This record gives sequence, C-alpha cells and structure tokens, in this order.
Amino acid sequence: MSRYTGSVCRFCRRENLKLYLKGDRCYSDKCAFDRRSYPPGQHGQRRSGKISDYGLQLREKQKVKRSYCLSESQFKLTFEKADRKKGITGINLLLSLEQRLDNAVFRLGFSNSRPQARQLVRHGHFLVNGKKVDIPSYQVKAGDVIELREKSRSMQVFTDSLEAVVRRSMPQWLDLEKDKFKGTIRSVPAREDITMPIQENQIVELYSR
Repeated sequence: MSRYTGSVCRFCRRENLKLYLKGDRCYSDKCAFDRRSYPPGQHGQRRSGKISDYGLQLREKQKVKRSYCLSESQFKLTFEKADRKKGITGINLLLSLEQRLDNAVFRLGFSNSRPQARQLVRHGHFLVNGKKVDIPSYQVKAGDVIELREKSRSMQVFTDSLEAVVRRSMPQWLDLEKDKFKGTIRSVPAREDITMPIQENQIVELYSR
C-alpha cells in the first residue's frame, strides 16, 4: 500500500481546519495553517465561487479521512462496516474511527499526533489487557486497559507526550493514569465526544451516489 510522504500541513490548509497532524508544531507560531490559511497551490489565494453538493461531500470525507490518517481504501472499508451495523451509519462511522487503537493512544496523550500514534502502535509499544497489540485499526471496547510496555516507559517520546497532554482535553470515555503509563476505556464513545466539526451525513450521501 502506498504511503503519503509529502507535507501534511497542506491538508489542513486544503480543508480550512487544523487537523493537528504535526503534534506540538500545530500549537506553535510555526504552524503553516496559522501563517497561510488559504488553500495550497499556485491559485490557492484566488480560489472562490460556489462549491457543488458533490464538492461539499468530498471535502467532508477528505477532512475526516485525513484527520484519522487513513488511506482511501481503509476509509471506505470502515464505512462499509459501519453501514452494515445497526443504527445511524454516519455515527457508526465516526465511533468506529474513535475506537481505533491508534486514536485511543493519541487521545490518551501517549503521542503528539495520530500519525505518530499509528507508528508507535505498529512498533509494538502497547499492551491491551496485558497482551501486545500492534494493529492500529484494532477496535477498543469498554473496560479495555491500554498500557505502555515496561521497556518503553523511559523513551523520551512518551515522557514528552504525556507532559504535553494538558494542552488537549481528555474525552470523558477515557481515563488516564499518567504515573502508571496506563489508560482505561471507561465507556464506548458518544457522538458528542467528537468535537471536530463534522457533517457525517455528507459522507453517507457521497457513498450513496
């Protein structure tokens, strides 16, 4: 599977929203979105005009996909699984994304960004209920305990991330024991726990075409 290796700051500029893909840099005056909040490209500052319904739906899908750092095929597969579940498809989709292990690691403050969390999970730094899990898409559930492996606790990347966790609000569905390098899934996340402005119905309409 191909992997994007270019600048991720252009994603924030294209979606006109901070996606916090670079961790601490996004909170500093070096943030590219704060300095150039117009779309990337040669004609970014001159783009204007009405956007079609399809364009709005596409932008909404791209915003969510890029925020959670998924490829096109991964995002579509997640949508298809959400569509097969009981309930509202759009909400099912967002909750499935929130329950990914890499997202839970990021939300708990073990990493500064979702891309970093994805890499750390793949490198096997985390235990779920006492067992090593290195699959970023692993779905956590209520009662699960996510713990940093003993030999990884002295790594600077984790101490720095946990020190900076105060910058982000901790979702109510998570509980962090910072001194024990451990987090608990208190409950399944609810729609109101996702604070990023998302119109999930636009994504459903896009895939319904």
